[in-house]
Amino acid sequence: MLKVGVWELDVGLKSALTVVSCEVPETAVDALFELLDSDAFTPTSWSDVETKVSRVSVFLEDAAQAGTVRNALVEAGRLIGLSLAPETSALARSDWAESWKRFFHVEKVSPRVVVRPSWEAHDADPSERVITLDPGLSFGTGKHATTQACLRFLDALAAEDAGRSVMDMGCGSGILAIGASLLGFSRVQGFDNDPDCIRVSNENAALNGVSIPFFLDDLSHPQPPSDVVVANILAPVLIAFAVPVAASVAAGPRARLVVSGILDEQYADVRAAYEARGFREVESLLIENWRSGLFRRA
Repeated sequence: MLKVGVWELDVGLKSALTVVSCEVPETAVDALFELLDSDAFTPTSWSDVETKVSRVSVFLEDAAQAGTVRNALVEAGRLIGLSLAPETSALARSDWAESWKRFFHVEKVSPRVVVRPSWEAHDADPSERVITLDPGLSFGTGKHATTQACLRFLDALAAEDAGRSVMDMGCGSGILAIGASLLGFSRVQGFDNDPDCIRVSNENAALNGVSIPFFLDDLSHPQPPSDVVVANILAPVLIAFAVPVAASVAAGPRARLVVSGILDEQYADVRAAYEARGFREVESLLIENWRSGLFRRA
């Protein structure tokens, strides 16, 4: 879904990243993210569980972009009634690489799926399917509510019928496709419109010992039909591209569509867009303020 940019964590290439950041009330983060142009840059946020204050940051390779990012943050804040004061700083890549380790730990996200950062050991139960990730700066760590909901749906669908094929639309770090493969689905593939995401997805697949075709593509046209299509994107994109997404789902009673990346208040519009194309909701999951849906053909 909301993927952050991916950079080589090689200090020899460049010594630092430029960071533009500001403090935002935790309850305002989702609205702020919706207003920011995710095609130009993508933010991350870390929340303090005690103060309920989040730090929103944008990591840039090109320091010249900092002014544009600061202006965008200020304007997005103004639209939701906040007066933001973004700060610019430099962060050594080695510091960034290490900083991820403070936030990501082994987590069981569904009855069988466990997400394990590569630097932590986990004594897995025989029934568990462990996804090992070295996230670096790529989106898709299993921490976000939308990723967790998709993995829960995939776990349940695999238990029901793992003989189905799976397409991961907007693969990001490859976590959903890797999870599907480890759960035993018969044929799994994924695509993204960002070449860096394809590279990271391939690296993570190799780390997990699975072979998954990841390819560069977008949502402008249907894909060859798959039995299970997972689209963990944003609500406006899911609505705008409902026709090709729906057309990528195979015919028949075994077919399922998972849509995610949707704020709860946006879900009714997404559901209506797919009901208009012959789908009906089987189930929805609300985690935090994000709702994800499982659909079948009516």
